[in-house]
Amino acid sequence: MKIGVLISEGPYTHQAADTAFKFVTAAIAAGHEVPRVFFYHDGVNVATRLSVPPQDERNIQQNWSGLAKEHGTDLVVCIAAAQRRGLLDENEANRQGKDANNIADGFRISGLGQLIEMGIQCDRLVTFGD
Repeated sequence: MKIGVLISEGPYTHQAADTAFKFVTAAIAAGHEVPRVFFYHDGVNVATRLSVPPQDERNIQQNWSGLAKEHGTDLVVCIAAAQRRGLLDENEANRQGKDANNIADGFRISGLGQLIEMGIQCDRLVTFGD
């Protein structure tokens, strides 16, 4: 079964990103395919490479980046939500005249069309967050 995942709550303030990560890893271990995870609203904050949690806490961004590297899962960050929150990849930073970018490895910025496409192509769409 193909499962698409939508995360709409930020890390460290809500359990959605952690729960979604555990769900995705369990689904993959059970033989399901998770081709894409879409980060929306405050969920885009998972994608920042500048977060530095204490050493004795989980690193949510690194967990997701590692999953993308290991399983090829497409981690898509909503462009409008990302820009509102100061998250930019290199292309968007240049386009907006900013001098830095902060999107972590394994994530990419794109539009809501990717969410719609995921909903069409997957057998199930599971949401985490409000």
